[in-house]
Amino acid sequence: MSKPTPAPRRRFLKSAATGTVAAGAMAAPMVSKAQTTSLRFQSTWPAKDIFHEYASDFAKKVNDMAGSRLKIEVLPAGAVVPAFQLLEAVAKGTLDGGHGVVAYHYGKNSALALWGSGPAFGMDPNMVLAWHYYGGGEALLVEIYKSLNLDVKSFLYGPMPTQPLGWFKKPIARVEDLKGLKYRTVGLAVDVFTELGAAVNPLPGGEIVPALDRGLIDAAEFNNASSDRVLGFADVAKNCMLQSFHQSGEQFEILFNGPKYNGLPSELKKAIDVAVEASSADMSWKAIERNSRDYQELKKSGVNFYKTPDAILRAQLDAWDKVIAKKAGENPLFKKVLDSQKAYAQRVIPWQNDYMVDFKMAYNHYFGKK
Repeated sequence: MSKPTPAPRRRFLKSAATGTVAAGAMAAPMVSKAQTTSLRFQSTWPAKDIFHEYASDFAKKVNDMAGSRLKIEVLPAGAVVPAFQLLEAVAKGTLDGGHGVVAYHYGKNSALALWGSGPAFGMDPNMVLAWHYYGGGEALLVEIYKSLNLDVKSFLYGPMPTQPLGWFKKPIARVEDLKGLKYRTVGLAVDVFTELGAAVNPLPGGEIVPALDRGLIDAAEFNNASSDRVLGFADVAKNCMLQSFHQSGEQFEILFNGPKYNGLPSELKKAIDVAVEASSADMSWKAIERNSRDYQELKKSGVNFYKTPDAILRAQLDAWDKVIAKKAGENPLFKKVLDSQKAYAQRVIPWQNDYMVDFKMAYNHYFGKK
């Protein structure tokens, strides 16, 4: 008599594909006898930030699909280690995993900042993710982590909307207004704004508003209307400059300790794969919903929003060119990542630009002044 396909595996796949909770579909005896694997994660975000919520959303999706076999607990930034020490903590096993951005590891190898900092040759964040998973980026990230002797499993997901130039005590009208300004940013954006004359301080997210309030910095960028609102930027500054190339193609990173991840059974690894992809879509949709509402609320609270002048945007691109030329000459891996991104952008951007309709035209047709 031939053996039937094991029910737990077959039903898990069906459950993951249809988006239903896998726990109820698995055979009850196996679930009850299997030992629960508990993983302790930390995010790089304050507990009240929507980014920490995204981290918890991912964990819940994994936990729901895995039933009682796997449980991920997510702690906020600083619960175990400071935000910028997440990568080392996960690699060493101090934490089983974490949630952050690759650009935060910039100090380990400057090439890591290319997953977030800069204009990405004109690619939007979803295109950068396409390059990562289909254009060779994932293999390059593995190569960099291996060169640093960091045994981690990395998943990138969640294309972030274009980040503002930031919050200022008074609007920025000219490139010269940035000179001498004490400004917060991270990754290669540090080099870009330094090139533009700013005095840059790469503070973690939870430290920015207190620093602005105490006058330790004059201006800062973080990410989006929802994060900026809940972190209290509007309490210490009333001017926000929208649009920038310093971080226009960023995404999140989910990290696992290598041995912990490799020790999981294949069906739990598959649950993680599916949860990453589902969380990427869910994060995109939630960002549209929440960011747009919080943008309205910030306007109502008296925040003045300005479009960053084109002269500043062009100056950013010029500064970026100088920064990447220098870094590529110093770091072969930096050049390798840069060349890969450039080749991918050269192919995919003409396709998008030629195929995509001008959505502003439709919006103005219905809501613009006649």
